[in-house]
Amino acid sequence: MSLPALALLGLEEPAGDREAAEAEAALYFSGNRLLAGSEPAAHCYCGHQFGSFAGQLGDGAAMYLGEVLGPRSERWEIQLKGAGLTPFSRQADGRKVLRSSIREFLCSEAMFHLGIPTTRAGTCVTSDSKVIRDIFYDGNPKNERCTVVLRIASTFIRFGSFEIFKPPDEYTGRKGPSVNRNDIRIQMLDYVISTFYPEIQEAYSDNSIQRNAAFFKEITKRTARLVAEWQCVGFCHGVLNTDNMSIVGLTIDYGPFGFMDRYDPEHICNGSDNTGRYAYNKQPEICKWNLGKLAEALVPELPLEISELILEEEYDAEFEKHYLQKMRKKLGLIQLELEEDSKLVSELLDTMHLTGGDFTNIFYLLSSFSVVDSDPSKLEDFLKELTSQCASMDELKVAFRPQMDPRQLSMMLMLAQSNPQLFALIGTKANINKELERIEQFSKLQQLTEDDLLSRNKRHWKEWLEKYRDRLQKEIESVSDADAWSTHRVKVMNSNNPKYILRNYIAQNAIEAAENGDFSEVRNVLKLLENPFQEAEDFREVKEDAEEEGATAAAAACAQETRSRLPYSSKPPLWASELCVT
Repeated sequence: MSLPALALLGLEEPAGDREAAEAEAALYFSGNRLLAGSEPAAHCYCGHQFGSFAGQLGDGAAMYLGEVLGPRSERWEIQLKGAGLTPFSRQADGRKVLRSSIREFLCSEAMFHLGIPTTRAGTCVTSDSKVIRDIFYDGNPKNERCTVVLRIASTFIRFGSFEIFKPPDEYTGRKGPSVNRNDIRIQMLDYVISTFYPEIQEAYSDNSIQRNAAFFKEITKRTARLVAEWQCVGFCHGVLNTDNMSIVGLTIDYGPFGFMDRYDPEHICNGSDNTGRYAYNKQPEICKWNLGKLAEALVPELPLEISELILEEEYDAEFEKHYLQKMRKKLGLIQLELEEDSKLVSELLDTMHLTGGDFTNIFYLLSSFSVVDSDPSKLEDFLKELTSQCASMDELKVAFRPQMDPRQLSMMLMLAQSNPQLFALIGTKANINKELERIEQFSKLQQLTEDDLLSRNKRHWKEWLEKYRDRLQKEIESVSDADAWSTHRVKVMNSNNPKYILRNYIAQNAIEAAENGDFSEVRNVLKLLENPFQEAEDFREVKEDAEEEGATAAAAACAQETRSRLPYSSKPPLWASELCVT
């Protein structure tokens, strides 16, 4: 359980018999006992999945329980995800498993403590009931434990909630279940705006078009700021379909997400995203595309010519402004806002890409870069630290390992020349170009020694650090007290550059232990992620309940030992490159 999330509902850590309190909580938050006043319901929504309208999608696994007025008079909607069949489950069983539930539970809380708007997770309840899942869609199914997550948010209404009115799609032929029900669209807009945007409702109560335009402008700006926040911590959502976009600008629906380790602008966290539609660098434009689909779904209550103009005028400008503001804080540029800052950020990311730098750890290290100390040995020490966070030869060989059989590649290249129409059906030019680039990079790596790689990385970082030092020097020249500026700079950087993120390998260690009956690592990681900006290298296992679980999970803990010895802030071990999340 996440006590900070449960506190929103007025629930506190049990003072007396903890075991009895947990058993009671498990009854309610597994869906086996109803809370007083609860009226369970499932929410109907549609969505564009990977760019195509898919018709009615859900909610096939989440059950709305009701709303709770918290201690601060805030209104929270609570729902159980994975509690079984709903009227919208289609061919599925409405269940979720331990593996995916732990990931959603941990990441919901991690994002909140990073300061990023998100739905919350209060509890994660597992059972001995099993369901069969084919994790990688490769014909190797396995039994997994059913698990239920208590999710908390002001609302779980999404862009896709408004797509239930969509007439038959010109490409897929699918339609929403509520075509021509503009009365429901009006009711939903009235509800969303009056409940979650009361200031807009108040300002435009006598003009619904102006009110709806103001609402669309606000959700456009919130979405732009949200995705800017994602980009600044290296977070990839993985499935940015319109049904996974919150109507109030929260991060919602944690599936095959991933925090980027080695910086790669084209990083794809979702193993089933074959075309890279939702790659890291595509997230800003995809969220803008999704807003375009929301605009279409609001017609006729908001004419398209108004919403399209708002989208063009507001989205890119808001994203770029917020992104640069955040990046300035991450680099400690706290005094001046210069035009050249955007170029400095781009050059930093280029250097990270060239050297295979760890996105999180490089940013975290930069606060210890000394501006005034020009001692060459100090610079050398700092360069040594920076390059230790760059990809090793082994890591690069794994990253650039060719993925296609040479004969298959040769056939695809010939097909692209001889029969472009057939080629378009079975492959993409981008995928082929990426494979050719991998082959070229892999070939270059064969000629390189570890020493060559190290000196090349040092050269790249030295060049960028000179530019960074020059920019920081301008900051110093603009202040009267350089020491006070330096202290403030470090403080700002350390509150904007996390030391700990939910890396895939950390989540995987916790999942494997939990699947063997030891939940202490899930608790450890949850506790750690509650303070992502604080140094906690000596963080050890949370001891509560460890004794009880220890007996049943001694073998599992022993197996985990070898994998868990890395500090939580460490860049991933080599085995982590084989992890695939779909």
